Amino acid sequence: MSKIFISDMEFFAFHGHYPEEKTAGNKFLVDLVIEADTRKAELSDNLNDATNYQIAYAIIKDVFVNTKSNLLEKIASDILDEICTEFENLEKVTIKIKKLNPPMGGQIGAVGVEISREG
Repeated sequence: MSKIFISDMEFFAFHGHYPEEKTAGNKFLVDLVIEADTRKAELSDNLNDATNYQIAYAIIKDVFVNTKSNLLEKIASDILDEICTEFENLEKVTIKIKKLNPPMGGQIGAVGVEISREG
């Protein structure tokens, strides 16, 4: 089994519990790790045999840009649902989402969630 990852994807979006988060927006960082058997792609050197990172990125971007959620848990769950539907050969997929500089009344670098699903 191999790990495929996309790190430090950055999005500006309007997710959050508080009204100001939904109007002012915030910056988010996202990491995705997909665990899958990559042997076929290793041997063929053909994108059709691989987990296409570009499709995974497009799914994540679409959820961030085109939805509004109150909780990071909901965003993560929606992304994982889409990824698991798109790619059939997954053993496990993990997403980590961080909201930078959250409005919590103090100096906080980030808050976040990390959620995994097994295929």
